[in-house]
Amino acid sequence: MTKEEKLQQFNARIKEVLITEEEIRAAIKKAGEYIDSLYDGQPILLVSILKGAFVFMADVCRAVSVPSEVGFMCAKSYYEGTKSSGVVKITMDLDRDISGYHVVILEDIIDTGRTLNDIAKVLKARNPLSLRVVTLLDKPSRRVVDFKADMSLFTIPDYFVIGYGLDCAEKYRGLPYVAVYEE
Repeated sequence: MTKEEKLQQFNARIKEVLITEEEIRAAIKKAGEYIDSLYDGQPILLVSILKGAFVFMADVCRAVSVPSEVGFMCAKSYYEGTKSSGVVKITMDLDRDISGYHVVILEDIIDTGRTLNDIAKVLKARNPLSLRVVTLLDKPSRRVVDFKADMSLFTIPDYFVIGYGLDCAEKYRGLPYVAVYEE
């Protein structure tokens, strides 16, 4: 298969652009302003849930003007497919004491709510000064646990989405927009 054929096959899975680059940029600016308004001059730790939220984290980190530190956790419930397994596994944890920080979890998408619910419980037990969740995407129609973000940039229908850090089997993370994936 030629490079052009591979690219064509790759692009054929992009059904439609759901959220444009410009819409994401405008929402990121609002997220930065929201975080700034809460924590002016206070110690904050922005926590990215890997792998999907790394692009979101980078952009929000630049949009926040208050001094902040970053941390990373990795949890997964999707294993090489488009359906959640229902089992959340924390595969990488924070490497610091968070009791002296206001913690802001930055998540790419809240779907069933299981992953964030479990992570929030773990982090709350570590006694941060406060804990908030800012998510790029919220898919409330799929929720199976009662979990709500403090700020959701976009609410979307029940589509499997890719781009802007979100993947399908590790592909499509580098798209600068959020798109609907065609199975």
